[in-house]
Amino acid sequence: MGSRLLPLSLALGAVVADVAGGHQLAGLLLLVAIPCAVAPLAMAVSDVAWARALGCGASLLLLLVGSAVRHAAPVGAAIPPVALSAVIAAAILYIAPAILWFLQPVSLRPARAVPTS
Repeated sequence: MGSRLLPLSLALGAVVADVAGGHQLAGLLLLVAIPCAVAPLAMAVSDVAWARALGCGASLLLLLVGSAVRHAAPVGAAIPPVALSAVIAAAILYIAPAILWFLQPVSLRPARAVPTS
């Protein structure tokens, strides 16, 4: 519970469904992703991890914007670019901590040996 992988997977699935032409499936995936995005936000706030809470909150806001714009579009019309862009931005915010962890500098000094006595 509280994993950012589930809303990330659902958001990426919505993007893939949009690209493939399954706009109804993409809308459904977004609607399912919204409550799944609340759990990591609640966990981050309860752990007082404010940077993670800010990222999860921004991602949730972008998922809400993407879903609202998508569902406000006329039936049969093209998906507004804002809807797709918001979902992609939410996915990037979910992936950002992993990218930053991967790009952090590595210490080249060997670890100090602990004396045993």
